[in-house]
Amino acid sequence: MKIITAMVILGCLLVVEVKGQARSPKSRCFCANQGVNMVSPKLIEKVEIIPQSPSCKTQEIVVTLINSMGKKCLNPESKFTQKYIMKAVKKRSLHKK
Repeated sequence: MKIITAMVILGCLLVVEVKGQARSPKSRCFCANQGVNMVSPKLIEKVEIIPQSPSCKTQEIVVTLINSMGKKCLNPESKFTQKYIMKAVKKRSLHKK
């Protein structure tokens, strides 16, 4: 009986002492890499700007292409992307007035 009690106590101590390893959180970004620097504006159907979040530490700009050609990630740092976004913002602000 004493052996069984000792084994149970030992087992409980081992369970309490074992700790899980801390994992680094995996990012859940849509864009696997930095993205392309340019896409023909004629091919762009829709633009999505995805801000930084706890699951993805980078801002992402995703364009949907016409004729079911898929989606592409744009490099937020490229001059093309910055100019295209600024034009879209200006165009949208003119339509709201």
